[in-house]
Amino acid sequence: MLLAADGHLMRRTLADRLGLEGDLRVVVEAESGPQALAMAQAHRPDVAVLDIGQPGSDGVQVAAALQEKLPDCRTVIIAESGGAGRLKQCLSVGARGVMSKSASAEQLVAAIHIVHSGGRYVHPELVADAIVSDGAT
Repeated sequence: MLLAADGHLMRRTLADRLGLEGDLRVVVEAESGPQALAMAQAHRPDVAVLDIGQPGSDGVQVAAALQEKLPDCRTVIIAESGGAGRLKQCLSVGARGVMSKSASAEQLVAAIHIVHSGGRYVHPELVADAIVSDGAT
């Protein structure tokens, strides 16, 4: 798995936590969008977990590029709530999972497993926020 997040502390903490799972392995880490793309092309991970606010390239842009260049790499975006528009944007570029930044580590692990096995996962908090924001427009 590729883990891309701009904050060193978040990235290392997530990598350490995911490393506790016997069946998940972070093979490469990246701190920016361009680095994530380069590392993904070099290592060809099954799953890429992307923080949405990466410097140099938004996580949605990285997910779109991964979909184009490595269509077998399934993407999970960790996102702030942005309403229906942001959620649709994440899904429209091919992300198979969209997680809230407020999700627990256990929820992220479960989402990665679902996405890795070919399913989709959208964090319920993001779905609720999208429904509320969509109804308000």
